Amino acid sequence: MSATKKLPAQVLTGCSSSLLLSSSVLLSTAALAAEPEASVPELDTIVVTGTAGPLTIGESLSSVTVIKEDEIRAQNPSELQDLLRGQPGIDVVTNGSFGKQTSVFTRGTASDSTVFLLDGVRLRSATSGGAPWQFVPVELVERVEIVRGPRSSLYGADAVGGVIQAFTVDPQPGHHGWVEAAAGNFDTQRVNVGVAASSERTRISLNGVHKESDGAPVVEGGDDRGYRNSAGVARLVHEFDNGGEAALVLLESQGNTEFDGGNTDFMIRTFGFRLDAPLSDYWRTAVQLAEARDEQETFGSFSDSTFNTLTRSARWENTLTLDVHEWVLGAELQDEQVKSTTDFDENSRSNGALFTQLRLHFGPTDVQLSLRGDDNEAYGKNETGGLALGHSIDRSHRVRASYGSSFRAPTFNDLYWPFQNFGTSSFTGNPDLAPEKADAYELGASGSYDHWYWDLALYQMDIENLIELQFDIPTLTLSPQNVSEARIRGAELSGGLAMDDWRVNASVAVTDPRDEATDKRLRRRSSHSARLDVDRAIANWSVGGSVAAYGYRYDDAANDKRLPGYGTLDLRASWTFAEDWSTRLTVANVFDKEYATAERFDGTDFVAAGRTALLSVRYDFR
Repeated sequence: MSATKKLPAQVLTGCSSSLLLSSSVLLSTAALAAEPEASVPELDTIVVTGTAGPLTIGESLSSVTVIKEDEIRAQNPSELQDLLRGQPGIDVVTNGSFGKQTSVFTRGTASDSTVFLLDGVRLRSATSGGAPWQFVPVELVERVEIVRGPRSSLYGADAVGGVIQAFTVDPQPGHHGWVEAAAGNFDTQRVNVGVAASSERTRISLNGVHKESDGAPVVEGGDDRGYRNSAGVARLVHEFDNGGEAALVLLESQGNTEFDGGNTDFMIRTFGFRLDAPLSDYWRTAVQLAEARDEQETFGSFSDSTFNTLTRSARWENTLTLDVHEWVLGAELQDEQVKSTTDFDENSRSNGALFTQLRLHFGPTDVQLSLRGDDNEAYGKNETGGLALGHSIDRSHRVRASYGSSFRAPTFNDLYWPFQNFGTSSFTGNPDLAPEKADAYELGASGSYDHWYWDLALYQMDIENLIELQFDIPTLTLSPQNVSEARIRGAELSGGLAMDDWRVNASVAVTDPRDEATDKRLRRRSSHSARLDVDRAIANWSVGGSVAAYGYRYDDAANDKRLPGYGTLDLRASWTFAEDWSTRLTVANVFDKEYATAERFDGTDFVAAGRTALLSVRYDFR
């Protein structure tokens, strides 16, 4: 990107660690292409999660999937994980439907080896290590970027399998708000409202949703387990005369979810402020301040518990441009605090990091180099790096190769869980744990044409020091240890078509995640997945459907407890029946397929809800 190449301010606020990016990136895509949005190939779409700055998917040299606003609106999903299910390299595991525990495995890595960003703010539980996917209201999300492959050299700990970033609704000038009401089976009800206002350089928006459901059984033959969620997003953006921008975003989601044996009150909150400004024609600087909370209070049959995580971070990025080359240099500070009914030996830890990324362009060849050093007071220093090469064979075809190192940090549970005696055995954390470390290699090729695209990726990942629970026979104590190694190999093929009134996206992925010591497949990972989305516009109607399929998986490390594969069909239709008025009907799991992706401790399957239907009516005022 040259110094004279001007991108919209909304895109510039969406650098890899950004607070904000909405569907406005599509405006910049249109500015770079002479065709209407519907015919812009996917590989020309601008993304910001894979690198320290906005690039098209082809330029990013990563395996990337972007789910855009119109696709999300068309699919009208009930939960965020419905968008992720079946996407290349993504495996979703749930303990039931309607706000129940959800894990996301990227390229066969652990559920806490994927970094989740919400408007650029990292959100996760420092105690369990996983992100609260089930509590993020998809109704407030207008765009999702999925970057597969290691990104620790940009994001630090846990970006082993990849990074997923969700961007909340950011109404553009001319769109003043909307009201939507929906109802469906399982006594599901939803109300979604939004208002927005803008002046010449400032815009403000408030968006909210309330939804509740009686839910469905989470185990076969069980009682319905309900879910309630109230959430909102507030956004303030101001553009300066010199091309800089200040942006502030606040999201909060709170409610209650029931499970067999109890229920959980939850609250997640992200706050972010970003100031982006040009210091000269060749130097741009950005400062981000962020805070994330994940608070859960559980009321169970045997005991009650509270686990609250607070993460604060500050990040400073500087982008220096010389002709078509860019150099990014930055620093990051992060502090994590835990308040819990469990008495951890330590309840806080801090991390400091320096990082850099060099993006070089030599005609048809691109080179990207990245390096990061992290220093954590709990588990020490870790250095990660990456190298990626891309070459355009001609205007439509491109090949790429990359290497990246990454690491997964031990959680507070891994390190500091206090010694507990359970009669015949005991459990304790291990403060001497080292982070898991991984090296990944990838080869890719892609084709981008006027109305369609395809992308192929082959990869291998070698992971050392896997953290697993081990039982010490002399002391009868169970504790996490660095004991194993894993090798993950896979292939992903995706493609899409946007022409006339048709939009088609398809993908298939094969993954082989193996424990090197036992040659067993890692638990809860499927080896095959596929997804097909087809939509067609007919006058003021739109009809479509999605098919998602997974192969079998094992729920245990010994590969004795096999869970069958499954496939589901979703259908949808929408009708714009008057100016600014529309209605939409979606039916998920049309054939009422019974399936499970996980088992309980007693061997009982966690089951999905089955067929669900939702009818909505929406009014947009402009």
